[in-house]
Parts: sequence; C-alpha cells; structure tokens
Amino acid sequence: MTGSWGHSPHLSPGLFQDAHPLHHPPCPTLPPVASVTPVFRPCIDLRGGRVVQIVGGSLNDSGAGVRTNFEAAQPPAWFASRYRQDGLTGGHVIALGPGNESAAREALGAWPGGLQYGGGVQASNARDWLDAGASHVIVTSWAFRDGVVDWLRIDELTRLIGRDRLVLDLSCRLRDGAYWVVTDRWQKFTDVRLDQDTFARFAQSCSEFLVHAVDVEGLCNGIDQPLVESLAAWSPLPITYAGGARSLEDLETVERIGQGRIDLTIGSALDLFGGSGVRYADCVAFNQARRK
Repeated sequence: MTGSWGHSPHLSPGLFQDAHPLHHPPCPTLPPVASVTPVFRPCIDLRGGRVVQIVGGSLNDSGAGVRTNFEAAQPPAWFASRYRQDGLTGGHVIALGPGNESAAREALGAWPGGLQYGGGVQASNARDWLDAGASHVIVTSWAFRDGVVDWLRIDELTRLIGRDRLVLDLSCRLRDGAYWVVTDRWQKFTDVRLDQDTFARFAQSCSEFLVHAVDVEGLCNGIDQPLVESLAAWSPLPITYAGGARSLEDLETVERIGQGRIDLTIGSALDLFGGSGVRYADCVAFNQARRK
C-alpha cells in the first residue's frame, strides 16, 4: 500500500480524472457542511433475523467465533417503532450476512423513511430497498472489487437512485499508523486510506458516510477519539460514527470535537441492547434538548 489510492488506475491521484471525467473531476474543494448539532443515531443490527450487538472484529465469513454481546427477544419492528415514537431519524438497519431480508423489511416497514438500510446492497436491489421504506441505502463491499474501488459500480448506482439517497460505508481499521477501509465483514483491507483527499472524492457520489471503527466496535472501551477528530477535519459531508461508545460523555465528546459533522451510534453499551453504560432515554433527551 503506497497511498490513499493504491495502484489501481481508477484510484491513482494522477490518473483519477482520466478514468471517469464526467463523474470524477480531480479532487475539488468542497464547501463544509452547514453547522448542525450532532445527534445520537439509533441502529438495528441483524444476524440470523434477530436484533444483535456483536464485537465487530470477530465477524467472519464462516460465522464461527463471532462474539455476540446481545440478542434481543423483541422483533426488529419493535425497535423501529420505538425509534419512530421517540422521533429518532437517520438510524440504520444493517444485515450482518444472509437470512435477514424479512427482518430488515419488517423494521423498515415499521418506520418508513426513518431508517437507512445496508447489507448486500447493489445496483440490482437498491431501488427495492428504498421502495421497502429505507430513506437511504448504505453500500460498502459491493463498491470495491479485489480491494480496489469500482467507480463504474458507484456511478451506476448514483444514476439509478441519485447521490442524495446513497450512503457510502467507509468503515476502517488501523494499520501502520493509518486508517484503511475494510470490506467483506470487515476482514479484508482495501487500498483506500482515509484522509481528506479520499473523502473529497467519494463525496461527489453520495450524501453522507457511515464509518465503523472496527477495532473498537462492540468493546465498550470508549470511542476512537483521534479517528473522530480526523473524520471531522477530513469530510465535507455528514458522517455517522460507530464504535466503542460506552457513556453519555462519549456523545458529548463527539458534539465537542465533531465540528457539526459527526453523529454517533451507540450499540452494546446501550441499555436497550442489554448494556449498562448508557440509558436510551438519556440519548433521546440529548437529541430533544438540542432541537429546542
């Protein structure tokens, strides 16, 4: 790995504009997003049709050895209805592997337009998920091929649904002092290093980003503060950050250092998911107080 864009001709800084001149001009200077109050965003993670919270770094293709922090007795629609009742928008439903389609549709149907959807999204099914009630679709592994960004696929998707309905998942892991995008259940490193240039280029094709800090996901040991600070400095678009949150203070920290760009998802530490670090009611109150 020798830079943000590796060796692909589509990703090389010098050749980027030649690959798709109509859709990807050379790294423009984009205006910052308007300052908005960072908020708590809810989540519904699905595995085997059940709402779960897992340790992100333990996820793999075989399913063996996955560390599960929580598995809900309630169906997905119960959580979606709760978020709808409490006015929580911009959350996401993520399908962690196969066997989750019915559960995902159930959740989206309970809060139409209130939740984003991610998990196996590609050009052939993106519109279907939007029709099922998703406000946006979240794309990650499909946008890469053999660890390299496939701009033809991203272009195809933006033509089909518009960049305003697309969220790009740039979840990452730390390696050699830099954050690299990972795909395929967060096990495969790509040649895309997160930095300002990376976000400026991807921002031309989507409306916001989702970033899981995989190394701390599900551990409840606190957010990756250096990553949050970097994301706020790098991205011209809103980002939902997920990973490691363990207290309401983490939400306050993201508000302080996020420059109005970063929202926070809290998973395993939330009492709604069997955790003890954060009360769901306090997160709802946090949002409501900042909307007044």
